[in-house]
Amino acid sequence: MGLPRRSRQRQRRRCPLRTSGVSITYPLLFLPAALTAAASSQVRQNYHPDCEAAINRHIQFQLYVSYVYLSMAAFCDHRGLNEKPFTRFFLSKSHEWSAFTEMFLTLQNERGGRIVFRNIEKPNHKYWINGLASMECAFHLEMTVNESFLDLYRLASSKNDAHLCSFLKHRCLQPHFQVIREMFALLSNLRQVEAKKDDIIEYLFTKLYLDDRSSKN
Repeated sequence: MGLPRRSRQRQRRRCPLRTSGVSITYPLLFLPAALTAAASSQVRQNYHPDCEAAINRHIQFQLYVSYVYLSMAAFCDHRGLNEKPFTRFFLSKSHEWSAFTEMFLTLQNERGGRIVFRNIEKPNHKYWINGLASMECAFHLEMTVNESFLDLYRLASSKNDAHLCSFLKHRCLQPHFQVIREMFALLSNLRQVEAKKDDIIEYLFTKLYLDDRSSKN
């Protein structure tokens, strides 16, 4: 028979950190948030709250412009074949302003601003009695947008915001001036065609001119 084994007492192993009296120092968990706040402060430098609010109002207005053009396109499409060139033209303008609004959304985020969306007002279509009348309303709409650009530029200038002034001048005012010139020329020709009271001439003119303008966009 073998010799009896001695009973072994199981020794509890203690964590050395608990018995050595060493205190654990955790990293500063809030450091990334502090860095983020500092970065946000740097981004917002020289971005006045009045400019931020004005940009939000302009974003809302451009969304309204895109919505109006979309409504014009649907309204002209409902009236029949003779209005099809106007339908394509207004639809291209709606897409154009929608894409242009995305540029302002990017600007607001890059400057550290907060984007605020509101309800878009329903367009009033009682004056869109024909293609010419719709184009008159469209020209007035473009002129109103231009006034909004100018108001933004004057505000940015008064707040010494050189970045916003440069953006408005080169990305908005200068290109939009050309848009207004083209639309004014189109509207002048449409008035002359309308004066002739010839539906065939009006259809051919709008098809050639407006379809060419829509294809460029």
